[in-house]
Parts: sequence; C-alpha cells; structure tokens
Amino acid sequence: MCGIVGLLVRNPKMRDSIGELMLPMLIGMTERGPDSAGLAMFGAPVAANERKFSLYSGVADFNWTKLGHDFEKHLSIKAKVEPKVNHAVLTTTLEPETVKIWLKEHYPQLHLLSVGQLMDIYKDVGTPAQVADRYDFKNFKGTHLVGHTRMATESAITPAHAHPFTAGEDWCLVHNGSLSNANSLRRKLQYEGIEFETDNDTEAACRFLQWRMREGDDLETALNHGFDELDGFYTLLMGTSNQLALVRDPFGCKPAIIAEHDDYVAIASEFRSLAHLPDIKNAKVFEPSPKEMYVWKL
Repeated sequence: MCGIVGLLVRNPKMRDSIGELMLPMLIGMTERGPDSAGLAMFGAPVAANERKFSLYSGVADFNWTKLGHDFEKHLSIKAKVEPKVNHAVLTTTLEPETVKIWLKEHYPQLHLLSVGQLMDIYKDVGTPAQVADRYDFKNFKGTHLVGHTRMATESAITPAHAHPFTAGEDWCLVHNGSLSNANSLRRKLQYEGIEFETDNDTEAACRFLQWRMREGDDLETALNHGFDELDGFYTLLMGTSNQLALVRDPFGCKPAIIAEHDDYVAIASEFRSLAHLPDIKNAKVFEPSPKEMYVWKL
C-alpha cells in the first residue's frame, strides 16, 4: 500500500504557494506510506541550451563544491551546483549522455535521479513529514508536482527504491499497487538495451512507458499499450513538462480521488489529503473510472 498525490496549479497567482498547498496532501498519506517519500517538482525552466541533473549522495556532508570544481576542470565548461542536504541540482549546457558518463567515471557513488529543464526530484527514507522538512518542500515554487509515500511490499526500503521514478527528460511516474509481470517486462526491455537501477516493479512500468514514447508513442498511446502489457493492480500518476496524467487498472483495485477546480487540479489516494485545499467545496470531486485516462494540461 502506498499513497500518491498530484497538484497542477492553474492560477498563476497560486504557483508560489504550491509547496505549502502540497504539504498537507503528502503528510495526509503517511499511514499509506511511512517508509519513504518523494516529490517531483516542475518549476521555472533553465535556458534552452541547458539541462538540470538531480543528484543524490546519501550523505549530508558530501562535498558538492568539489564536484563542481572537478566537473569544470575535467570538462572545461561552466556548471552550477545547488546543494540541498544530500541532494543537489547540477545545471550545465553539456549533452546529458556526456554528463552521465562523467558522473559514472568520477562519482559512481552518486545516484542520478532525473534530467530535464523543469523537473527536480527529491526522495529519501523517512516519514513524509521528515522528508518534507529535510528538503523544505513547503517553500517550493512551481506549476505542478507529483508526490508519493511508500509502504514497501516487494523491494527494499532505500532512497533508490522510493518514488518518483523517471526515464527520459522531464517525465516521472509514481505508483500505488503491484505488478505481477515486472520481471518479464524487465527482461523484454533489457533485450532492447534498457538498463535498470533497482528491482522495484514501478521502475519496470516507468521504463516500459518511456520506451513506448521513445519508439514514437505519445503519452496516451503509450498508456493504451500499458493496459495490454502491465499485469497487476495499479494506479499510476505521471508528470511531464506541461501535464499530469492518471490511470487505474481495468479492475480499479487501487483508490484515487480527483478534485477539479478553476484554480487547480488535485489528485490523491484518499480525500483527506484534499480536504484542506482552497474552496474545495466548489471543486468537482470524483473517483476516476478504471481503464480510463485522465490528462490535465497547463
């Protein structure tokens, strides 16, 4: 059992408060996921020729300044490193593949969480309140976000196994449920040259959908293929650069609730995580249907 939350802020005047609006949503899912928590935040984009790399070190005293100096020295290019406890965001104009190769060679202990122009990912072990306080979630600003609280059932409790998972740029996924065919999906994708970082079944779903999009599908077409290929019980919530998307398995076994308001769209596993939102009484609140795609764009 896990908890999912999503928030897309339609009213530009409220976007500086997205972290404050989200925090009770995430903490409200503590009983569904006390082991670890994570958040993907979509904020202001970097320059068109830049990419952001979200990194996790595992230790609070990691020397991020040295990493920045080494990066500039070895690759002869400027980079900006913004630390936040044991995470940091590295911004550079280098191609992502070059950065990935350099990180593997020189800092193999670091875990690359995401790549993109708008999205930063923070995830760690601890209760949702502990993780949110550690990384100051309440002061985050942005347009939309995807969050998750995890109760581990099929793999280890580590930051790497926490959600969100990501593949590709500015794209992430969180999952409540379990997949019975994750291993066969993993073998199929490995045959296509796709590498995995964990044994988490959610990573299999994430990389399958990203593979479909790499092959030419848009998100909705990829999700339609997912209905055919993903075997199990699941609610999936995804974030891209300009949208949120939600699907439930054909049996609707895992809960979800949606609130659509002129100012925002909010999603959670249970209504209690939405009850505090502004003017919720005038929102359209409903349970999403099984095997149906729900997509909201900025």
